[in-house]
Amino acid sequence: MDLGLSGRVALVMGASKGIGYGIARALSREGAKVALASRSRGRLEAAAAAIEGETAVFEYDTGELSRLPGLPTEVARTLGPIDILITNTGGPPVGGALDHDIDEWRRAHDSLVLAPRLLIEAVLPGMRERGWGRIVNVGSSATEEPIPGLTLSNSHRPGLIGFLKTVAREVAADGITVNDVATGRFATDRLAANWGGEEAMREHGAKDVPAGRLGEPEEYGDLVAFLCSDRAAYITGTSIPIDGGLLRSV
Repeated sequence: MDLGLSGRVALVMGASKGIGYGIARALSREGAKVALASRSRGRLEAAAAAIEGETAVFEYDTGELSRLPGLPTEVARTLGPIDILITNTGGPPVGGALDHDIDEWRRAHDSLVLAPRLLIEAVLPGMRERGWGRIVNVGSSATEEPIPGLTLSNSHRPGLIGFLKTVAREVAADGITVNDVATGRFATDRLAANWGGEEAMREHGAKDVPAGRLGEPEEYGDLVAFLCSDRAAYITGTSIPIDGGLLRSV
């Protein structure tokens, strides 16, 4: 199935490993030119070298909010104007309801809410001018059901969903879609850290997942590639779970 992504320019945040890398690979496989951004230039360069197709790397920390609005301009100089934006801005540390100080709450808000907001603001004018755009946020199933021990994620991610749904309504007539993916349990370094190591993650992480296993980043990338395609032009303003059936809510 031709997804219509050949020649499109995609910016993928957090693309040096895990889910972000899986998304970058999937988009490149469909013919997109992919800008990979993350904090580690070494990991970025290794990731880009493993991806077939046209890529470029950009060392950016989503915690440095003042720099983010300039990233799309840098990408445009190298690959062309951004058609696809993947806001994958990381996950805050684990902890109970009152385990984090106010500074940690602010950092989580910066990463999970303000960073995507700034990136979206920077790319929307060009997308509107060209009459085509795709924005996909790498979210969490915490927006559907709070996850024990992930207070910061449970608290801030729903606020971003409200923003994304608002933007989606405002730009739908301009040929731009805005969607969120409610991420379940995927075999990544992030999940391993939450479970206390890869061995514990592999042993216990999938026990209550109906599919009986953890998801793989490549599977995640396939879903995002479809959401970014011409075939998904009528899907917008929604949050789509990818979790092996883990969510129980109706």
